Amino acid sequence: MSNSCLAPLRYAVCIPMELRHLRYFLAVADERNVTRAAARLGIQQPPLSQQIRELEREIGTPLFHRVPRGVELTEAGHTFLRLVQSIPAQVEGATHEARRAGRGETGELRVGFTGAASINPQVQGLLRRYRDLYPDVRLTLTEKNTVTLLDELRSHQLDAVLARPLPQHLGDLTLTLVAREPMVAVVPRGHPAAQTRPLPLERLRDETFITTPREFGPLIYDTVWQACRAAGFEPRLGQLAPQMLSIVSLVAAGLGVSLVPDAMRRLNLEGCEYLELRPPVPTVDLTLLCRPHERAATVLNFTALVGDMQETGPHR
Repeated sequence: MSNSCLAPLRYAVCIPMELRHLRYFLAVADERNVTRAAARLGIQQPPLSQQIRELEREIGTPLFHRVPRGVELTEAGHTFLRLVQSIPAQVEGATHEARRAGRGETGELRVGFTGAASINPQVQGLLRRYRDLYPDVRLTLTEKNTVTLLDELRSHQLDAVLARPLPQHLGDLTLTLVAREPMVAVVPRGHPAAQTRPLPLERLRDETFITTPREFGPLIYDTVWQACRAAGFEPRLGQLAPQMLSIVSLVAAGLGVSLVPDAMRRLNLEGCEYLELRPPVPTVDLTLLCRPHERAATVLNFTALVGDMQETGPHR
C-alpha cells in the first residue's frame, strides 16, 4: 500500500506507507516483543526493528517504547493500531473480490433474447448452467425483437443477444451458433393437413399464413417466404404478430397457419398441432451475438459455455 492517508478525524496527513509496514507493526503490537514478532513473520529481528523505526519516522512519533520484557504501545501507537488494524484484512478481501471479478465470478451480465429463443432447450440449459456456475453474477434477461436487440447490443445496453439475425444485420458483431432448428408447420387442431405426415408444404398453398413483420424477425420471415416459394407458391399473408407466442395463439384461434422453429412445440398450446415437414426441411439458426473484441469476463464465460454445450450437449 503506497501513498496511504491515515490521520485522526480532524486532520488529513498523507504518508508513503507500505502494506508490509502495517503487517510488521501489527505483529509487534500483538506479540509485544520484537524477537517473537520477527519469528512469526519469518524474518530476522534487526531488519524488523529497522522497519519499525522507519515507520515511526514516517509518522513522526514513536509507536513503541521498550520495557524489560519487550515493547509496549505508546499512546500514539494505540491510536495508530485502532485505525489500521483492519486494513490488511480489507486489502485481502478487496484482492479476493478483484480476482473474482477478473474471473467473471461477480458483476453483471445483461442478455437479450427473442421470444422463440427463450423456449429453445439449448438456451434454457445454457441459462441454467450459467446460473449454477456463476451464482453471484447479476443475470438480467430482456425479451425483444431481433432488430431492437441488436441495436441495444451495439449501444452497450446489452452484453449478449440470443437471436436469429440475417447476415446483413451482423456488421462486425461476433456470432456463435447455439442451435440449428428445423421449421415445423403449425395448424389449427383438426386441420385436414394434419392427416398427411410428414406434411408436403404445398398442401398449405391455399392457406393464410401468420408470421412476424419482417422488421421484427427478418430471418423467420424470409425463411417462411423462401420455403413456400421452393414449394411452388407465394404465401398469402394474414395477420402479422410481433412474437412467436402470438403467432401460435392466432393459429390456435383458427386465423391461419404458420411455420415456426421446432422448439415452439414445447408450448403445448391447446387448439393447434405441429406437423413435421417433408424434406427438404427449412432450418433457422439460433445464435449468440456479442460485440467484437469483448473483454468482459462475464461475457467470455457465457460464450465459452455455448461452445461447451456444442461439444457435450445441453446440461440438464
